[in-house]
Amino acid sequence: MTHAPSFEIFLATSPGLEPVLCQKVRLKGFKHAKAVPGGVTITGGWPEVWRANLWVRGTSKVLARLLSFPVRYLTQLEKRTKAFDWASVLRPDVAFRVEASCSTSRVYHAGAAAERIGAAISAALGAPLSNDAAVVIKARIENDICTLSLDTSGDLLHRRGYKAAVNRAPLRETLASLFLMQCGYKGTEPVLDPMCGSGTFVLEAAEIAARLNPGRLRHFAFEQFATFDAHAWQAMRAVKSERTPPFKFYGSDRDAGAITMSHANAERAGLNALTTFTQRPISEARPPEGCPAGLVISNPPYGTRIGDKQELAPLYRAFGQTMLAHFSGWRVGLITSESSLAYATGLPFLPNTAPIPHGGLKVTLYQTGPLP
Repeated sequence: MTHAPSFEIFLATSPGLEPVLCQKVRLKGFKHAKAVPGGVTITGGWPEVWRANLWVRGTSKVLARLLSFPVRYLTQLEKRTKAFDWASVLRPDVAFRVEASCSTSRVYHAGAAAERIGAAISAALGAPLSNDAAVVIKARIENDICTLSLDTSGDLLHRRGYKAAVNRAPLRETLASLFLMQCGYKGTEPVLDPMCGSGTFVLEAAEIAARLNPGRLRHFAFEQFATFDAHAWQAMRAVKSERTPPFKFYGSDRDAGAITMSHANAERAGLNALTTFTQRPISEARPPEGCPAGLVISNPPYGTRIGDKQELAPLYRAFGQTMLAHFSGWRVGLITSESSLAYATGLPFLPNTAPIPHGGLKVTLYQTGPLP
């Protein structure tokens, strides 16, 4: 393919996790990685866009920022948009849609802005507009500056392509990977989740240890762009750096349905050989026999209604007692929205990280050093 000039690429993540994602992006070798509010920016061309979607855990979207310009009127917005060479990035036979947001700008009506941008692109390119199109142009008008970006991912990137079964209020895989990284996990130790739900932490840890690309089982919106080169993409996907870890990854849950879900998700991900799931209550969790000390990490239920905290406190106490009694040398990571439940464990937590938005709540990672 012909290489276009470099442009800014934005990798979105949850507020508060930008530095963690930036570290991960730098480890993957991307250039000029910089943490900014809401994500990380890098510089590159379309191959870097593909790699970011295929390789980077922790980002929910990869946006290609195409152009930015000052704008004060809708007519000006339409004119500047129409002047861009849309045929260089989009196909005339593929439908698209526009999503706009406006903040502290003279152009303040997001719906009107999206309509003008869509009309300009359609007139310039000939591509049809459709409300359910997979190709999305995102327009952000802030302080009288309009930035037009292409959503190169499509479905949110936590949708790895294998998890058909989920439990109630699941933790997204993108968040799970960043919480693992915050706990110092690098894929060189076993991981155990004694309240595993649908297996998110266990499967994510196994993929990291096996060096599997998170996007290996799914499709992306960029495959419908004019810039897409199917042969180059297949060559990129074919590059493998996989390894077989010398240990397994373990999940348990008192709920039989959760174990069934975890087994099914592991099978779809091709991780059956690396994972073990067992039905048992938290009080019966034990380190796997012959396994070196590693990381216990869990996202247990947390109370969102009056009375929930009191009902859940015994579960958290049992978790802490089990860890202290049987997991000497292991580190513990616990994600919850309730500090009182975290401290009910009696575990010796290190200073907290910043709360992270998740499912309408703010959750915090509580972690320990190696337990005595």
